[in-house]
Amino acid sequence: MQWNSLLIGVFSFVGYLLAYHTYGKFLARKIFGIDPSRPVPSHIFNDDHDYVPSSKEVVFGHHFTSIAGLGPILGPAIGIIWGWVPALLWVVLGSIFMGAVHDFGALVVSLRHEGKSIGEIASKLVSPRVKYLFLSIIFFELWIVIAIFALIIAILFQMYPQAVFPIWMEVPIALWLGYMVHRKGKNIVGLSIVALVLLYITIFMGAYLLPPLKMPKVGFLTGVEVWMLILFAYCYIASTLPVWKLLQPRDFINSHELIVLLFLLFLGLVFSHPPIVAPAFNLHPQGAPPIWPFLFVVIACGAISGFHSLVSSGVSSKQLDSESHAQFVGYGGMLLEGALAVLVLTAVMGGIGMGIKGGIYGTEAWKTFYSSWQAAKGLNSKISAFVTGAVNMLSVLHIPPQLSATIFGVFLVSFAATTLDSATRIQRYVISELSSGTKLQFLTRRHPATLVAVFTALALAFAQKGGKGALILWPLFGTVNQLLAGLALLIITVYLFRKKVPPYISFIPFLFMVVMTGWALILNLKNFFKSAWHLFIIGLLIFFLEIWMIAESIPAIRREGKEKS
Repeated sequence: MQWNSLLIGVFSFVGYLLAYHTYGKFLARKIFGIDPSRPVPSHIFNDDHDYVPSSKEVVFGHHFTSIAGLGPILGPAIGIIWGWVPALLWVVLGSIFMGAVHDFGALVVSLRHEGKSIGEIASKLVSPRVKYLFLSIIFFELWIVIAIFALIIAILFQMYPQAVFPIWMEVPIALWLGYMVHRKGKNIVGLSIVALVLLYITIFMGAYLLPPLKMPKVGFLTGVEVWMLILFAYCYIASTLPVWKLLQPRDFINSHELIVLLFLLFLGLVFSHPPIVAPAFNLHPQGAPPIWPFLFVVIACGAISGFHSLVSSGVSSKQLDSESHAQFVGYGGMLLEGALAVLVLTAVMGGIGMGIKGGIYGTEAWKTFYSSWQAAKGLNSKISAFVTGAVNMLSVLHIPPQLSATIFGVFLVSFAATTLDSATRIQRYVISELSSGTKLQFLTRRHPATLVAVFTALALAFAQKGGKGALILWPLFGTVNQLLAGLALLIITVYLFRKKVPPYISFIPFLFMVVMTGWALILNLKNFFKSAWHLFIIGLLIFFLEIWMIAESIPAIRREGKEKS
């Protein structure tokens, strides 16, 4: 049977809609007991800076673009190397029953604990020691994220120089939108449409009217390194500004940008409906690690990601205007990310087969990108595979390749930038929470904490020539991120035990994630022992901290279980 990518996309989207209106509502009503009358942190602690009551549409836009980043593109674009069937099943089922539960649960738990991060909440639900263990792991993850995403954006600027002008013009557009809505009380719907039109005008200018803005070498710094320094300065400013000034409006524009792109991709899928050229199963690709357990680590944000719990509990919970919006933002946000991951899969499993440079089509075109693990795993390869397939699908809509390439360049950088400054903002919260109760009280303040967040990441990035220092630790990121997801599910489980609610909806995903990613970490440690002692030692320490956290949590679960009985 010749499967068609359109059929796969339609079935997946219908599945997400059904899940939202059935399982999502079950979680909201029966498990978490969402109560619209319950006071929320944005009202209790409203400071017009971090705690800002906002409409569910605005919070959704900020939340979604923060959790998405490049994750649902990069992960599925390489995970498909094991075959489109296992990749698709994990993206769809994983996001419905694990990722969305994880994000929704972290958001609700934070809403009911003063908008604190999941690490701080661990102190109250488990023990004070767990707080510092959890926050240390979170700090390590965000340290890598900030450094690596600054590098990724700088590389994307060099790959898509025509996208530089629209990206930076989005900043004043977002500042104008935030001012008009928050200070002048104007209607955000109409103004956001104006802002989106302005963004697409700049995209047209970048594609056709302006020369590509490629950063030259400055002194001993390469173009990539210069961009990275500019980006570190930007994320410091963006992360210390009131959330309504830049982050919320820019991410609201980005969410609209994504909706337009999703619509175009879906139209392209409908009219091109390319046959699937990727293999259904490819369990032993050349040079690749075993599908079990690495599929669940590699795809990451396309199904579940620990970083999402940091956004839910560190940022979004401080802005939600009502508990009744939690399902839409937390559960719905993850399902939309899953839908994006499905479209990415259709682009790389079908769109690529429509042809690549050199007149190569079908299965041979797919093999050009996925002949081996080495060919598929690089950043350029993953982005090129997605963009190639997506541009092919859009070509049937008669969108010129030059314009579509610029659109995708802006899209990729926009979402990576959202991850960068959201991660910096969350890292500031983490540093403040780590410093509370210590002699370093000055680090609980906004600017000192943000300086530490930025300069530690900058030091990591420039620990290696070309700003590639984070690549030294990058091999650990995937398993650390997914183990963090497991630990967040553990905290949600303890919370449900305490509320006398059946915790299986989070406990089963917790067991699955801890087993799969712990297994992957052990396999990585065996390789690190042979080739990279620094990764072996750090990875072993992280594994020890994870086991310690789980051990600390078991008495809390038993205690709550006895009280329930």
